[in-house]
Amino acid sequence: MSSMNFMEKLLDGVKVEWQLLEQVAKIKHGKDWKGLDAGDVPIYGSGGIMGSVDTYSYNKPSVLIPRKGSITNIFYIETPFWNVDTIFYTEIDESKIVPKFLYYFIKTIDMMALDTGSGRPSLTQAILNKIQIPIPCPENPEKSFEIQAEIVRILDAFTELITELITELSARKKQYNYYRDQLLSFEEGVPLLPLSQCCESIADGDHQAPQKTENGIPFITISDVSATNQIDFNNTKFVSDSYYDALDCKRKARTNDILYTVVGSFGIPVYIDSDKKFAFQRHIAILRPNPSIVISKYIYHALRGSNVVKQAHSVATGAAQKTITLMALNRMQIAVPSLEEQARIVAILDKFEALTNAITEGLPREIALRQKQYEYYRDLLLSFPKPEELAA
Repeated sequence: MSSMNFMEKLLDGVKVEWQLLEQVAKIKHGKDWKGLDAGDVPIYGSGGIMGSVDTYSYNKPSVLIPRKGSITNIFYIETPFWNVDTIFYTEIDESKIVPKFLYYFIKTIDMMALDTGSGRPSLTQAILNKIQIPIPCPENPEKSFEIQAEIVRILDAFTELITELITELSARKKQYNYYRDQLLSFEEGVPLLPLSQCCESIADGDHQAPQKTENGIPFITISDVSATNQIDFNNTKFVSDSYYDALDCKRKARTNDILYTVVGSFGIPVYIDSDKKFAFQRHIAILRPNPSIVISKYIYHALRGSNVVKQAHSVATGAAQKTITLMALNRMQIAVPSLEEQARIVAILDKFEALTNAITEGLPREIALRQKQYEYYRDLLLSFPKPEELAA
């Protein structure tokens, strides 16, 4: 069945009426919670749950829409909750609309396009009230609710499947972390060497912020290094070729080097698997392993192990922004077995990592595919025809 035929069958030629959000729900402000006693009622802010208290703001199904901050974080709640002043809640007219249908539709709206803040993202009640909400078959409430409920059922099924896959992936990652630590635990006799003895060089990025250009060589900042140990080149700024050419060789990443974040979100290693040119800021260190002592990928996995992570936290200094100095990084130690044993460990851990992190295989790939499928059907099911005057 084609997408259009599916929609036609579900709507069955019924009329769709567009109403303003204020016609189907009342937007309510949050309140301070600091004077309340602790309890089991979750407190919601724009970032999600931030604590729990003993009383509630509202105890019916509601869509929570951020007022300040993370304005794309939309929540649906059916149990009692308290919300602070950074997030609105809605009192939904359930005689007109199924609450979760409203939630799914609002999730399709580009909230950033409604942002009124000059600095911190903000949404106003006045703007939100004018959002147009589709009500199928408004002249027949029973039919309308059947259609809305069926759409919710389909989208719930996709959401539940994705949640199950994410839960399974989380369990796999815990298993992977356990096996990695087991593989990196050795009997006596395996030497502990400081990173300075394992590497030909350890450096960091330029301490002087370079002039940016419209194009050229990507310039990586710590925000471009993901928690999944990858570099995101999609939103980088650029520096000139002449700036890159003038960099010291040890600051030019090449295949088998390892980046390591040392300021703020410190302790994230990235294995470099190509000779792609890029520069990076001083908040990132670069390690060039000595191949006669260690396999580069072995250092990468060792840096992710719990023993080295503990070392990183113990040597990081500073109050506002924790920092691992180059001196401290040079002194951090890893166990260094024979090159043959390193190769065996790397082969096992590479396979585990592919199954838990690589978006081209394993559960991450399945989750990405299901997410795309969900978004396709969500957009299909919620793309109701608008009158010409509204579509213009």
